[in-house]
Amino acid sequence: EVQLVESGGGLVQAGGSLRLSCLASGFTFDDYAIGWFRQAPGKERGGVSCITSSDVSTYYVDSLKGRFTISSDNAKNTVYLQMNSLKPEDTAVYYCAALRAGCSRSTLWDYWGQGTQVTVSS
Repeated sequence: EVQLVESGGGLVQAGGSLRLSCLASGFTFDDYAIGWFRQAPGKERGGVSCITSSDVSTYYVDSLKGRFTISSDNAKNTVYLQMNSLKPEDTAVYYCAALRAGCSRSTLWDYWGQGTQVTVSS
């Protein structure tokens, strides 16, 4: 059974940091790109960042460059999202997803986790 399990969310003050984790199982981790998406209440789900299976390439939404960093530990089948200088507008449910074809801005990915809540207070 394919599973993507997010963890690390919580409540943090503006300017603080969180590190999200995405633990993958049930598929060949090295064959997939892993992306992070987020969805705030009443808004559409959008991409945040992505990392290729080889860890050669990483991608970020322009508005988040310099604050968020994606990384992977293939031995642990885990992808991380380090979030620094958090702002209230970062408040959302954060999801990780897997796509065999590679990183894509589309939300039509192969597998999705259940999400973890990130709340940034002002």
